[in-house]
Amino acid sequence: MKTNVFSMTFLVVLTMMLAFVMSSEAQPKQAIEFQAAIDKYASTYKTLLREGKYKEAVAPLTTLIHMLDTTNIHKVMNITEASVRQLNAPYCYDLACCYAVTGKKKQALKALEEAVNLGYKDYNTMLWDNDLTSLRKDKTYKALLAVIKEKMPLSVLRKSAPYGKDSVKLDVKFTYQPKSDYRLSVVRDYFKLDSVAGQGDELSKIINLLHFVHDQMPHDGNHRAFAEMDALDLYNYVKTSGRGVNCRQLAIALCEMYLSMGIPARYVTCMPADANDGECHVINAVWSEQLQKWLWIDPTNDAWVTDGNGTMLSIAEVRERMISDQPLVLCETANWNHREKQTKDGYLYGYMSKNLYYFVCKKYNRFNPESDYRPNPAEEDIRLIPVGFVNDNWKCDTTTDPDFFWAKPE
Repeated sequence: MKTNVFSMTFLVVLTMMLAFVMSSEAQPKQAIEFQAAIDKYASTYKTLLREGKYKEAVAPLTTLIHMLDTTNIHKVMNITEASVRQLNAPYCYDLACCYAVTGKKKQALKALEEAVNLGYKDYNTMLWDNDLTSLRKDKTYKALLAVIKEKMPLSVLRKSAPYGKDSVKLDVKFTYQPKSDYRLSVVRDYFKLDSVAGQGDELSKIINLLHFVHDQMPHDGNHRAFAEMDALDLYNYVKTSGRGVNCRQLAIALCEMYLSMGIPARYVTCMPADANDGECHVINAVWSEQLQKWLWIDPTNDAWVTDGNGTMLSIAEVRERMISDQPLVLCETANWNHREKQTKDGYLYGYMSKNLYYFVCKKYNRFNPESDYRPNPAEEDIRLIPVGFVNDNWKCDTTTDPDFFWAKPE
């Protein structure tokens, strides 16, 4: 059984709800009460499973699934009803495991089918899970496994339409705040970035700044810091609260540090194809004069990617190499919070392949690009999508032209 990834997604969704949906006192209270109820039944059934009590785990699992099927919590959240229902996928999968282990094959297959219909897509777990041994030879199981294989992130990415030229407005372009801006000067001096970057070549400076943010600001994907969205405030929030910040906030902080050193940079929201998938990842695109291209830089995982010859790659190059099955090499330093080492299969093919379907960037890359205390209008963003892709989750200017989107900074 495997519910950790989906449970994390659920926590992220509810955290976002608490952070952004604050139009009345009743809404946060309802959200907190709902989360508490979900936690209660989830904890109960997981404890029973650890104890091998599969039959007893059916009741709390069934209650949990019913709660998500019938709740109206989406009405106080900035997500769709379908997104809430989709959260039942891992619970239906675990229910299938319980039925399969206890000899209820018919019920197991029905629950497994429901899990797949709701979006369950962990192919390797379903393929090798010992709890499903009794279903292996069943034609329904095999058919569901085939469906999941087609839903695997890399399969979805490889089936995406190509990019193409379009009629992007000529007055739309990406710009970068100069390092002479007094706020960026404060960032550079406060963090002593000249010393942090070191005296090496451009690439070593880019990597040293990446290491600095990764080492000084831990990641916590379930927590959004209530701080101004700039490197100074986010850093001091971490140091005073002892808490981590999310991937977006890490990428914003690192982006400002690069800009303060005169290195053009963006923070890039990497999005999935599935409109009901509420989880994405935010990394940096950093311009290298030395290589004359953008580089993939991920402060959450202290990561960059190279080709087989050791040349650092851009986000666009990594995406294309995944699609065409060309060699990719993940740097040796890649890790999460110095606790878990990242692998190429897990990080790139298992996780990032899902989040490389389309991209969103700010047009003007600067100090404090977002704020909880002032509007962040959609016209400040632009996204790059494959030709024909329809998804209105992120309403902003759109292009299908990668040459425009990844243009060399002026």
